[in-house]
Amino acid sequence: MAGLREMRDQMRTVDLVIETRDARIPLSSINKQFEQIVKGKHRVIVYNKADLAPISIQTPVREALAKRSHHKVLFTNTNVNKSVRQILDVARELSASDPIRYPELSIMVIGMPNVGKSSLINALRRTGINRGKAANTGAKPGVTRTLSSRIRVLESPPIYLVDTPGVMIPYIPDPIVALKVALTGGIKDNIADEGVLADYLLYRLNRFADIDYCSILGISQPTDDINEFLQMLGRKIGALRQGGEIDTDKAIQFFLRAFRQGKFGQLCLDDLAPHAVDEFFKRSMEEAPLSKNQAQKAKRAAQRQRSLEKAQKRGSRSH
Repeated sequence: MAGLREMRDQMRTVDLVIETRDARIPLSSINKQFEQIVKGKHRVIVYNKADLAPISIQTPVREALAKRSHHKVLFTNTNVNKSVRQILDVARELSASDPIRYPELSIMVIGMPNVGKSSLINALRRTGINRGKAANTGAKPGVTRTLSSRIRVLESPPIYLVDTPGVMIPYIPDPIVALKVALTGGIKDNIADEGVLADYLLYRLNRFADIDYCSILGISQPTDDINEFLQMLGRKIGALRQGGEIDTDKAIQFFLRAFRQGKFGQLCLDDLAPHAVDEFFKRSMEEAPLSKNQAQKAKRAAQRQRSLEKAQKRGSRSH
């Protein structure tokens, strides 16, 4: 993937890596592909959009990651300067630890699409040198297309940032993880099935006991039936086609947008119970996931190997 190649090429000039993840999906927004690229670099794990997730997730997330790495873990809200300043403090500490080695500091911001990397860069620039927007932002994944030029975010010590394109895992084998990533905006809606996302979101909201989505959306009663739900929501928001038929596509888009804007309150879609975290890392993190093409090639190679072994056995029996 082009984004990974660009990262790899630039990494030798980088002193500190900020890996940005989504606090609403603290496990599902991990990209295993980064591990080899950033190996040996100073690294900070930043869970952005922390204002959209319950504060109660922070301790279990820190404990889970502390068992598996030594990296510092921060939770940020790019609208709050104090929250963002934590990252600058880490960079200052690194620079002060060896001023000869770090006369200036180069930082690379990485992460999956739509975890808020560009918003974070703009917040760091605003907080560090009181300057305005330096990186393009957007609610859709893939706003950053290529590595940007260095962006100054602090005068003393001189600290520069490089934004990178969001790098998606090429193939997410776990369909539930894929749904979570898509629901939080990491996969473009024209690629993901919006109807399936809406159905999954309704399923999850029905299992959050403290969320009254009916009052929030102004519909009459809860339901597990996505079709019934979309009819109620479509009528409420006036999503009607010619002839008075409910426009379910508009209702779906309204529903997904409400979640992404935090209308249902602070939510975490990942299970952070210790056994669930252990199972996640055991299942998902032992090896980097294969792309579909890689998986197909591996399957064909295995088939060829089995055919070869069978032919060798037949040959040995014939002698």
